[in-house]
Amino acid sequence: MASKSITINYHEFHSAAELSADERELIGKALEATENSYAPYSHFHVGAAVRLSSGTIVNGSNQENSAFPSGLCAERVAAFYAHSRYPDDRITALAITAVQDGVQCDDPTYPCGACRQVLNDFEQQDGKIKVILAGTKKIQVFDSVECLMPFVFDNWDGIKK
Repeated sequence: MASKSITINYHEFHSAAELSADERELIGKALEATENSYAPYSHFHVGAAVRLSSGTIVNGSNQENSAFPSGLCAERVAAFYAHSRYPDDRITALAITAVQDGVQCDDPTYPCGACRQVLNDFEQQDGKIKVILAGTKKIQVFDSVECLMPFVFDNWDGIKK
């Protein structure tokens, strides 16, 4: 038996003022996207914004459905729309934020496992995706989706490079 460990490096900030202009812009677009969220059941409005290699920003918001789990998370809405609309333009960064009761959440909101796997597939095909998780009291920046999900499904030849 071998004992192993995983170390995840990320940056944590206490103010958006500490971030680059591009990172602040992406967070702002994610926050705007929460306004288009359809969350009549959870009342938890999530917004995501992806920056593409061309500089284009695409937003997405969570879309709930009474036939749970038929809805879709903001991250996948943004990523799938970006790839559908701009298939040759890779995702370079993603920002996620959430609003509850009309107020942005203090702490970062993390993508679910399904979103992490989808984002990992994009990352495996196209290169690293910076992930910015923004709350009002702290913002976490990860250099890669892999930091959020180090053990991903990749045992079929369609994903492996």
